[in-house]
Order: sequence, then C-alpha cells, then structure tokens
Amino acid sequence: MLPRTPRLTFERLDRFESRLSHWLADLSRHAPTLWLFRRVSRLGDWPAWVLLSLCQPLWHGRAGWLIAVDWGLTAAVAALVYRALKTRLCRERPYITFTTIRCSMPPVDRYSFPSGHTLHAVMFTLMTAATTPALLPIVFPLACLIAASRVVLGLHYLSDVIVGALIGVGLAWCSQLIAPSSLGWT
Repeated sequence: MLPRTPRLTFERLDRFESRLSHWLADLSRHAPTLWLFRRVSRLGDWPAWVLLSLCQPLWHGRAGWLIAVDWGLTAAVAALVYRALKTRLCRERPYITFTTIRCSMPPVDRYSFPSGHTLHAVMFTLMTAATTPALLPIVFPLACLIAASRVVLGLHYLSDVIVGALIGVGLAWCSQLIAPSSLGWT
C-alpha cells in the first residue's frame, strides 16, 4: 500500500487545479480543436521523435548516427523515469477524479503524473536546440501543442505537464553532460 502523504497532496492539488482543468478540457468540445489536439497527441506518442532522431544522419552525416543513438538512449531513460514515477505515485487522471471533465482520447496508461508526452516533447526540443537549431521553428511549436493537448484532452492536470517538462529539461541537460562533444552538443 502506498503512503498516504502523496495521495493527500494529489487530492489537494486536484481540487486546486479542477477549475482550470475543466475550462481547458472544455476546449475539446470544439470539433476542429479536438481534431488538432488528437493528431498532435498521437505524434507525441513516438512518431515525431523517432522520425526526428532517424533524420539526424541526414543533417550531421556520420555523427548523426551517434546523435540518434544518444537520443534513443536518453528517450529510454526518460521512459523508465516517468514510468517509475507514474506507477509509484498513482495520481488518477482528471477525467477519473472529476467525472465532469471530458476524456477526449483513450489514455496510454492509467495514471497521469507526470506527463510522459510533455517530458519527451521538451527533452527532444532541447536536444534539437543543441544539435539542429534550424529545426526549432517546427519542433518548438509541436512540443507546445503536445503539452497543451494533454490537458485539453482531459488526460492530465497542468501540474502533470509542468513536472513532465521539468524532468524533460533535466534529462536533456544530463544527456548533454554525458554525450561527447562529437555528438554535436556544444
């Protein structure tokens, strides 16, 4: 059984964020908005990041393969970190806690804290900034839309997204510290 403290903390945080969560999830009632955020969320599952990683050799030649491997390893560590947090902290998704919040897309797993989609979006955006900054006009808006989609679709609280982003920053920073300069980290 989990300790009571995280559960009580999440219950307080859920109540605090409930009004904003309702308001943002109601945006999904607008069909074009729902269409956009569903598509963006699916891109954030993995396709955008795999494509971005596999295209690194096109932009960096042989070093691009090392960058792609580094990004893949960093993404694997990120998946382990957020999965461990989700399964230990067990924060219910907003649409479960508040039945008036509309779930506009099936979740990939049960718990919401932290947002893995946002974690990966921020992490890959920062790694792109370090290696291929010319792609930022595409990657940065995509990452912002992915983060917003998680709340608009009723799958996450804003705090899930914020913490996911902070973890993504930390993992990108660690990857930059560990990766040799030959990977394009400058």
